Amino acid sequence: MPAPGPEVLADFEAAKGFMPRGEGLALYAAATEAAALGLPLLEVGTYCGRSTILLADAARRAGVTAITVDHHRGSEEQQPGWEYHDPETVDPEIGRMDTLPTFRRTLHKAGLEDHVIAVVGRSPQVAKAWCGALGLVFIDGGHTDEHATADYEGWAPHVAEGGLLVIHDVFPDPVDIMTGQAPYRVYLRALESGAFEETAVADSLRVLRRTAPGI
Repeated sequence: MPAPGPEVLADFEAAKGFMPRGEGLALYAAATEAAALGLPLLEVGTYCGRSTILLADAARRAGVTAITVDHHRGSEEQQPGWEYHDPETVDPEIGRMDTLPTFRRTLHKAGLEDHVIAVVGRSPQVAKAWCGALGLVFIDGGHTDEHATADYEGWAPHVAEGGLLVIHDVFPDPVDIMTGQAPYRVYLRALESGAFEETAVADSLRVLRRTAPGI
């Protein structure tokens, strides 16, 4: 399985974020495979750039571009009072989350700024303006049904034939309602559509390949 070099892996593990090492390695392998199509790799849900490092390195090696989309105001479970809130990400001037500065520092430290296009905006709006095919779409944005479904409906149609759809935080157990039930339902929808088949599983990460048109 393709793996990042030790420096890239160290940058990944040092970056602020929630993706465990095992899932990161699975994402990197999927990104490396998808990059061979010669198409961009797109991530929905940048946060502070932990997973972006892996996509960017895979893109760099293949001579393609990594694109990451986020409004940088944090998803539901990252807001004040919730389990995944990090006070360091709050802009003291306006009192709202702003992960963009941390993300930019993450990419700079990893030496990957030239291999990433960062799009600041809400995923459904950006998807409506997007026209090209993608080698990989990694869905790791909001965890409500509204947001997970919008990410899937907006971006899955752009996955090229043979390209990969990767979904994070897929938890079948209802006890994980705040972190994984909506992504789980999106994952089931993708399989039931007949357009995707599962190729890899790593804890809560699911990798699916497009085998037919549709969503």
